Amino acid sequence: MSSFRTLDDAGALAGKRVLVRVDLNVPMEAGRVTDATRIERIVPTIREIADKGGRVVLLAHFGRPKGKRDPKESLQPVVGPLSQALGRPVAFADDCIGEPAKAAVSALKDGDVLLLENTRYHAGEEKNDPDFAKALAENGDLYVNDAFSAAHRAHASTEGIARLLPAFAGRGMQAELDALTKGLEAPKHPVIALVGGAKVSTKIDLLQNLVAKVDMLVIGGGMANTFLHAQGKDVGKSLCEKDLADTAKRIVEAAKAANCRIILPTDAVTAKEFKANPPTETVAVGAVPSDAMILDAGPDSVKLVNAAIDEAATLVWNGPLGAFELTPFDAATVAAAQHAAERTKAGKLVSVAGGGDTVAALNHAGVGETFTYVSTAGGAFLEWLEGKELPGVEALRANG
Repeated sequence: MSSFRTLDDAGALAGKRVLVRVDLNVPMEAGRVTDATRIERIVPTIREIADKGGRVVLLAHFGRPKGKRDPKESLQPVVGPLSQALGRPVAFADDCIGEPAKAAVSALKDGDVLLLENTRYHAGEEKNDPDFAKALAENGDLYVNDAFSAAHRAHASTEGIARLLPAFAGRGMQAELDALTKGLEAPKHPVIALVGGAKVSTKIDLLQNLVAKVDMLVIGGGMANTFLHAQGKDVGKSLCEKDLADTAKRIVEAAKAANCRIILPTDAVTAKEFKANPPTETVAVGAVPSDAMILDAGPDSVKLVNAAIDEAATLVWNGPLGAFELTPFDAATVAAAQHAAERTKAGKLVSVAGGGDTVAALNHAGVGETFTYVSTAGGAFLEWLEGKELPGVEALRANG
């Protein structure tokens, strides 16, 4: 990761209007925030700017209102939880541009915090319209992006505005970029990547990028079945993309050429029904009954994975090893996650993880807090793993 500008480069903030792009796309039910993780992650950046006398103006999207005002997609219900997390009042303006925004920004004193209404109420946001970006920029003297989770989108509030004002990474963005640098950009070798999930088709770019960068690649979940099928093994009624057998073979060949060791399950926990706690049977991967499904990696496979983690200095994790939402098919994911957490705690492993299912799986295993870094960014984390440039990050580079 080449150098990007951070708050350390922003100079004196007192009296400055600081436009801060944050991720407030939080889960809501009946107008109440049900998970405040994303709110908690932006607190350090907001506090630091406010404590230095900056006038904090928050930009965020919520939901998919498709360029139209929709009361169900308003950010107003977030004001209370945000104020509570910050321990200070948060003002609200019912638009992010125009007179309502201008008047609310003008009323700010040093150290105040203001949240502007959903940027996606305007079609210009997702189109990265230059005029809309300019209208946003009029309310700020400088721009801080603290929303890595939206950095893969070239929208007006993530990319366009960063070309119009002095632009810097917030502390959350900085932490994410530092963790990703340690994970794949400039990692300590050997590097192991653990990739799970249901389908190979959604992770072809990811697997192709990883085999060129890591020393060991563990493939788990439903994806592994496609690779096993490509090896000529019968996977019974398991989830399997048989039409991607040639793709799987190409990935294996690319791994060989790059000297990357691919680790697939050698045994599997099978069942005839996809539900919690059905009768199960653990078999070698070449002996799956024709009327059964592979729903988790078996104990021998876990030993293989854990031994590989022991060899590694860096771990990048995306996706579970089995159907972890259902017991007992969470066993392999939990065992490997806990082993990686122990190595991390002992200072022997840098562990970076991300993706929706991954965060849920690690929290289920009770190790979400123990990994070196767990990204909540979803799509942006995946695109970074795929080796793609993220527009919101590129705009913050020192030479950007």
